[in-house]
Amino acid sequence: MKLFQLRAVVAVADCGNFSEAALTLQLSQPAVSHAIATLEEELGVPLFARGRHGAVLTPAGERILYHARQALQHLEMMEREADLHKGLHGGHVRVAAFRSVATHLLPKAIAQFHEKFPEVAVTIIECPAFPDVEQCLRDGRADIGITCLPTSDEFEAWEIFRDDYVALIPPQTKTSSSQITWEEIAAYPPVLLPCTPCGRILHHHLKIVEIPIHTASDIQEDSTVVSMVNQGLRAAIMPRLAAVPIPPKVQVYSLPVPLERIIGVVILSKALHVPTVFTFLEMLRKFDFYSLVQFIY
Repeated sequence: MKLFQLRAVVAVADCGNFSEAALTLQLSQPAVSHAIATLEEELGVPLFARGRHGAVLTPAGERILYHARQALQHLEMMEREADLHKGLHGGHVRVAAFRSVATHLLPKAIAQFHEKFPEVAVTIIECPAFPDVEQCLRDGRADIGITCLPTSDEFEAWEIFRDDYVALIPPQTKTSSSQITWEEIAAYPPVLLPCTPCGRILHHHLKIVEIPIHTASDIQEDSTVVSMVNQGLRAAIMPRLAAVPIPPKVQVYSLPVPLERIIGVVILSKALHVPTVFTFLEMLRKFDFYSLVQFIY
């Protein structure tokens, strides 16, 4: 079944004869007759009763005409949606990100995008950790992801900012200087680490610097970790952005041996994207994440 056959059915029904339908469709009358005849053969029922007074729909033709009009209407709607996407007067962008980025950074970036393109909908898909972000892209549930770099070759990636790991020390703790030592961090066993892949990056870092610190990674929520530090129960090491908002009395120090996570925007290398996605990507590349992060800190 072809679209030109459906258009021929509608035109003949509206015009009442094949010659006028041919003029409407800008086709020859034999072409329109052939389109109707082949469709009738495919369906196994006559659609029109032909006579000297033109073409009259059969009962089956009346029902099929209804569905033909619906099909053409849906096709028109599909074309209109595509035009909206191409013209940035509509459309939808889906962005997957892990919690700290989704909470603190993306809303501001989306607000800036909406100022210029208010008719484009942008949805945030919040993921537990950055591997989940990448899986969202593979599954087709997101167009753009924000994850930790480096990542696999299946993605195109652009760095947007770097987030340092910090030591969070309970209030009222006295340290030897403005730069904390590993021994001072280890004085609160076990030191809490994130249980996400960001925590595994930190575990690897501690092994490299060969620091004997008793750690624990059994708390899933970053806010719970920060709250325990604020109550004087534990010290913690975590990415600074994940710790925000940090209570004012909690002491924050750079690590004795610095560590940072690289945050980047990724898309699937072989994915086909509409212009709205590429426009949002371009905005993310130019967005000043560092200024926003410093404001949040």
